[in-house]
Amino acid sequence: MIRFENVSVTYDGAAGPTLRDVDLTVPEGELVLLVGPSGVGKSTLLGTVSGLVPHFTGGTLTGRVTVDGRDTRTHPPRELADLVGTVGQDPSAHFVTDTVEDELAYGMESLGLAPGVMRRRVEETLDLLGLAELRDRPIATLSGGQRQRVAIGSVLTPHPKILVLDEPTSALDPSAAEDVLAVLQRLVHDLGTTVLLAEHRLERVVQYADQIILLPDAVMGPPAEIMAVSPVHPPVVGLGRMAGWDPLPLTVRDARRRAGGLKERLEGVEALEIPAPPAFEARGSGGGAPGYGKWGSPHAARRRGRGGGFILFKRRRTAAPAPAPTTPLVLTDRLAVRRARVEALRHIDLTVAPGETLALMGRNGAGKSTLLSTLVGMIEPTAGTVRVAGRTPHATDPRELIRQVGLVPQEPRDLLYADTVAAECAAADTDAGAAPGTCRALVSELLPGVADDTHPRDLSEGQRLALALAVVLTGRPPLLLLDEPTRGLDYAAKARLVTLLRTLAAEGHAIVLATHDVELAAELAHRVVIIADGEVVADGPTAEVVVSSPAFSPQVAKILAPQPWLTVEQVERALRGPTGQGEGAL
Repeated sequence: MIRFENVSVTYDGAAGPTLRDVDLTVPEGELVLLVGPSGVGKSTLLGTVSGLVPHFTGGTLTGRVTVDGRDTRTHPPRELADLVGTVGQDPSAHFVTDTVEDELAYGMESLGLAPGVMRRRVEETLDLLGLAELRDRPIATLSGGQRQRVAIGSVLTPHPKILVLDEPTSALDPSAAEDVLAVLQRLVHDLGTTVLLAEHRLERVVQYADQIILLPDAVMGPPAEIMAVSPVHPPVVGLGRMAGWDPLPLTVRDARRRAGGLKERLEGVEALEIPAPPAFEARGSGGGAPGYGKWGSPHAARRRGRGGGFILFKRRRTAAPAPAPTTPLVLTDRLAVRRARVEALRHIDLTVAPGETLALMGRNGAGKSTLLSTLVGMIEPTAGTVRVAGRTPHATDPRELIRQVGLVPQEPRDLLYADTVAAECAAADTDAGAAPGTCRALVSELLPGVADDTHPRDLSEGQRLALALAVVLTGRPPLLLLDEPTRGLDYAAKARLVTLLRTLAAEGHAIVLATHDVELAAELAHRVVIIADGEVVADGPTAEVVVSSPAFSPQVAKILAPQPWLTVEQVERALRGPTGQGEGAL
C-alpha cells in the first residue's frame, strides 16, 4: 500500500538529512506505529505519505514514495486527498469551519459526496467518537482534547484508504484515547484501512500495532521484537526488561500473568517514602482529610512517614505529628467560572503549598485548563475567590503577576514569537531580569542538540513545548502551571522534565500540572485532584487516588496490584535495597 524506496529528506539550511535511506513497505490493512526519540523525523516520514513533504514544507526529497501506486513527487496533497486522511500534531491547524458538525462534513463536501451519504457518515462519526453533544458547539470553545477528537473525525468521514496520524491521543484523556484507538482498530480489521501513526505515549498504543517502525534506523518488525531493542518503550516493557521476562509483555494482562515471582520478591520490601513539602497538610474540597468532593473520601485517614511524606509501600510505621503549615501559595474558595452557556467550574475549594506538586486530571472538557487560566488571571471568576501569592490574579498588573506565576499553555506557540531559538531565549532573559544565557541553559538541559538559529516553527511539537517551558522557567516563578506538559515528548525528554520539576519543587516552587499522562502523575505528583464537569470529585495523595481509579492508574500499579507500586523506578529502587545491589532477573 505504501512503499518507501531509499527515501531521504533534507530541509533547507539543515546540517544533514532528517530522514536517511528509508526503504520499507507498509502492508495494506495494518496498523503501523512509528516510534523513536523526539526530532528523529517521525512527522517528516508521515508528511511524505500525504505529500505535504516536500510540496508544502519545502526541502529536498530523494528516492520515491508511492501510495497505492501514486508517486507523491508528482502528486501534490490535493491529488491524494481522496486516498489519504491526515491529522497533524496541531489539530487546530486543520480546521476550516466554525462548528463541529460543519467540520466533519467539510472533507466530504470537497470530494463531492451526496448529501444523504454525508449526513449518515457525520452521525456515525459523532457516535463513534463521543461528539454527539458537541455537534453545534463552536470549535473555538472546545478543549484541546475535544478538538483532537473533532480533527480525527474530520478525516474519518471521507473513508480514506490510508490514515496518517501524528500524536492522535496526545491531548486525550485515557478513556477517550481508548475509544479513538478502538475505532482505528475496527477500521483496520473490518474495512482494511491502513493506519500509519506516530505516538510517544506507547503505553496506550503499542498493543494495537501490527508492525512498528523504529527511527532513525527505519527498522520495521513485530512489536515484541522492536520493543526489545527500542530506546523508547512503555512502562510494561521497562518492567519486563528489568525482570528479565522473555518474550517481553506488551499488555498489562500479559505482564500480570508473568508477575507472580516479582510480586513475591516485593512482598517483604521495607516501605519507602516520597518526601512531602513542609506545609503538605490534609486538604481538599472540604478542607479536611483528602476528599472525594461531595461524596467523601474512601479512606478514613492517610498514613504518614517520619518526615511527613506518604508511605506508598508495604510496611506500616507509626504516624508522626504533621509539621506546622505555612501560608498556601494558591487558595480558592467556592470558585466558579461560567463561559458563555457553559458552567466550566463549580465550587472549587483548593489549596497548593510551596514545594507541592499537584496533578489535575479528568476527562476532556472537565475544566482543568479553565482552572489554570483562572489562576494566572486570564479569566475572571463568576463567583467565589482565588488568591495566588496573596494576590487576586485577574486584578493584578500582569507585569507584577508574571513574577509570581508562569503558565505553559497547551499550545506552546502562543508564547513563541521570535524568529530563532536564540532570540526567544534572549528575550526571555531580558523579560525575567535573568543573567544572559539562563534560558539557553534550560533549553539545552531539556532539549539537547537544538541549534540557536533554528526557527521555532521548524521544531516538533514536543521541542516547541520544551522551548516554551524554558522561557517560562527563566523567571523562576514561585507557582508554575503546566497544561499537558508531556504532549509530544518522548520518554527521555519526559525524564529530563521530571528531574527539572523535582528540583524546582525541592527548592520550594509549587507546581500544578493539568495532564492526561497517568505515568507522569504517578512519577511526579504529591497529590492528584480529579475534576469532572467542573467540580472536584477526588483530592488526595497520588498513591490513593490513581490506584483507586482504573482510568487513571499507571501500568505498573495495574500489573502489581494490590501492592501499591506506581513506577518501574520505584520497583527497581526497592529491589536494589539499601546496599544498591541488584537482585538479578525475577
